[in-house]
Amino acid sequence: MPRLSPRDILVLLAIGALFIWYFSPGAFRDPTALLITVGAIVLAITVHEFNHAFVANALGDPTPKLMGRLTLNPLSHLDPIGTLMLFVARFGWGKPVMFNPYNLKVNPAIGSAAVSFAGPFANILLAVALALPLRLGLRPGPLEGQILRECMDINVLLAAFNLIPIPPLDGFGVLQGVLPSGARRALEPLRAQGPILLLVLVFLPTFGGPNVLGIVMRPIIQALLVLVRGG
Repeated sequence: MPRLSPRDILVLLAIGALFIWYFSPGAFRDPTALLITVGAIVLAITVHEFNHAFVANALGDPTPKLMGRLTLNPLSHLDPIGTLMLFVARFGWGKPVMFNPYNLKVNPAIGSAAVSFAGPFANILLAVALALPLRLGLRPGPLEGQILRECMDINVLLAAFNLIPIPPLDGFGVLQGVLPSGARRALEPLRAQGPILLLVLVFLPTFGGPNVLGIVMRPIIQALLVLVRGG
């Protein structure tokens, strides 16, 4: 089944552009920083989408493999327009990974939750791996250090954002998978309105409203940074 509809992608584009602009405004006044940021986003999207495909295939659904998604080749995961948006809108997206939960060898709800969590989990693991040189006491040069920090921060940000339990983000799929069937059914109508709700929450601070997403994401980001950087 498709993970994102065209409307979902457009909404996430607007949200992502605002988040990347807010968290890394200086990156777009420096060509080197811009290239590093774009490279970090491409890497983060690639491992994120690959792990969705990997876990779905490992749990018994060959759909991602048959569609050529079981690869770390960015070209298999980057949407052409989404890649262009990296340069013109400061945010991009990958091709949605399609899978059939009823092909999974486990309970479809639990399996879908595992596939949903796989993307953010891959970003967290990558951030931990990138932090290892620093945690081992190595002192990279200025450029290498900038690359490591930007890649770590982008992966942490992408993971934290996707763990918010609002559709079409992965956190909603995780939440639905672990809830009892009655609660899952009760939340299902939210799937259609989730992208609009997400967009409203993003722009609330612009119009003087509370920064709800910032309040929700801040403890997630802080916890992930402690995990990644070791304090």
